[in-house]
Amino acid sequence: MKRVLPLLRQLRRDSSGVAMVEFAVTLPFIAGFALYCMELTNYALVNMRVNQIALTLSDNASRVGTDATLTTQQLREVDMNDVLQAARYQGRGIRLTTFGRIIVSSVENVQQTYDAAPVQRVHWQRCIGLRSGTGYDSLYSTTTTAGTDATVGNAGATVAAGVGDPGSLISAPAGSGLMFVEVNYDYQPLVSGYFLGATRIRFTSSYIIRDNRDLRQIYNPNPAATRSTCNVYAA
Repeated sequence: MKRVLPLLRQLRRDSSGVAMVEFAVTLPFIAGFALYCMELTNYALVNMRVNQIALTLSDNASRVGTDATLTTQQLREVDMNDVLQAARYQGRGIRLTTFGRIIVSSVENVQQTYDAAPVQRVHWQRCIGLRSGTGYDSLYSTTTTAGTDATVGNAGATVAAGVGDPGSLISAPAGSGLMFVEVNYDYQPLVSGYFLGATRIRFTSSYIIRDNRDLRQIYNPNPAATRSTCNVYAA
């Protein structure tokens, strides 16, 4: 006991391990906060990427086509396939078409041969992506709605109030149309789904059609291209 008691007194007075104990106690909180910040930063970056993809796609879709005459331009299925594949390539880093769905709608405000007056409608839609079900498909049409193939005489789905989020609806200009893009993506966590939970990112974008486009249909001359219609779920 004579040897043990001095040792215990010395140990009681020793404070050399205090910092190590404090570090051990606070480490889980510091590490957890750091991981949360990493996840939040990644979430912000993915939001920006999805937003930019939606903007780029609507811009590209409003420009493509081939000159049919000196005054009109025809949009072809191969043109739509090209811009959709460009969006897929742009989003391959986050596997956008695996965990999401992209819908391009042609919103038009014209008088077709079967109309008595100009009608605002979603005349046709083209899609890419594997996700299906509520919240992934378009809010303004369905895969079975007439008009998704844009054949001559196909009226499509009327959208008299316009398209877009409530409170910020947009309409096609008279005698023309716009390309409206919807992107829905299931966020894939960088660290763990514990921090943000199951999160879906949604962005929309639209551009007025640049040229004097022939709005009767999407053309598909020989050699015919496979249509990216919205009843097909493909990456």
